Amino acid sequence: MFKNPFSDEELARRLKAVRAEMVGRNLDLSVFSAPESVFYLTGLDHWGYFAPHHLIVPTDGELVLVTRQMERVTIENQVRNARFSGHTDSVSPASHLASELGNRSGKRIGFETQSAGLSYAAGREIADMIGAAEWVDVSDLTDMLRLVKSPEEQAIMRAAARASDAGTLAAIAAIHDGAREADVAAECTAAMIRAGSNPPGFGPFIRPDHRIAEEHTTWGDGIYRNGERVMLEIAGCVSRYHAPMGRLIHLGHIRDEDAEMAEISKRAFEASLKGLRPGRKARDVYADWQEVVDGAGMPHYRRHHCGYLVGIGFPPSWTGGNKVTGLRNDSDLEIREGMSFHLLSWFTETGRGDFLVSNCALLGPDGPELLTTAPMGPTVIR
Repeated sequence: MFKNPFSDEELARRLKAVRAEMVGRNLDLSVFSAPESVFYLTGLDHWGYFAPHHLIVPTDGELVLVTRQMERVTIENQVRNARFSGHTDSVSPASHLASELGNRSGKRIGFETQSAGLSYAAGREIADMIGAAEWVDVSDLTDMLRLVKSPEEQAIMRAAARASDAGTLAAIAAIHDGAREADVAAECTAAMIRAGSNPPGFGPFIRPDHRIAEEHTTWGDGIYRNGERVMLEIAGCVSRYHAPMGRLIHLGHIRDEDAEMAEISKRAFEASLKGLRPGRKARDVYADWQEVVDGAGMPHYRRHHCGYLVGIGFPPSWTGGNKVTGLRNDSDLEIREGMSFHLLSWFTETGRGDFLVSNCALLGPDGPELLTTAPMGPTVIR
């Protein structure tokens, strides 16, 4: 989080695609406020996004980035394709944005209405001040464009995956009977940073046996003991791109039913990985995963998805905002070359054994490429 990672050509390509979409929606101008969108279009990579950032994008002409005046130096160092317009903290971000927009009577303006960077109160203030003819929700505009990764983005994803592997392997090496949860987390985080990772959007999630099902909590103040399991879900992050992966580690021994579930989990994972082919639907990939589950005698077992798309993410997320684009049983999202996924094959609370494994994968011209490569297990630490 200290430099713009994109070439001028990459930024120009993205802006051209955004403007083409705006023209197709008959928009005169759009204002992007999601950190992911601002970063995607300008390359601004910092933690100042806790305060509103508004990127004004007309169908032609200059881009204008509106945020706090104190961010001037960072923006001058990182942003090459937008004029900076800063405001003091004595001025509301909405009013300063409105002054930059001017009178827009008769114009159709797009806003990311579902963005954490644009509150309801700010939207009302802007609407009252500029008098646009029509407001259009463009919350999905950059979301859909960001799903397919360019060659520059793919290179960053591979670097993030190398950091993910480093963190996972370091965590596994630190786990033993009597190990402190905090020490395992420290080794994991240090290894990721040494491997090139920036601070991830959230996590790493490292949980003891009795908290595995908590989903979005991380390490605590406990001690690992033989006979227990440790859940790892870790994502290295390079230039805001994340490559998540997950493992379940067994201390001392593995139960027979867990070892059996590990084989089912890995077979299901391979099915979903092979199912990533251009032109298929997300629901088809989920069906590939579920077919293995059903064939293993567990037709009752269902997951909300068997993976989701990943890439750019700002805190508190590595999924790219406040929603998850999942490989669900009811999703008609078309699978396309250049998409990257966190593929999950998780079996918890099944009644007949537990195991989980997940990896980051990229769909390239020659098929799916597994980016995270640490051994899938089962891993037993004796």
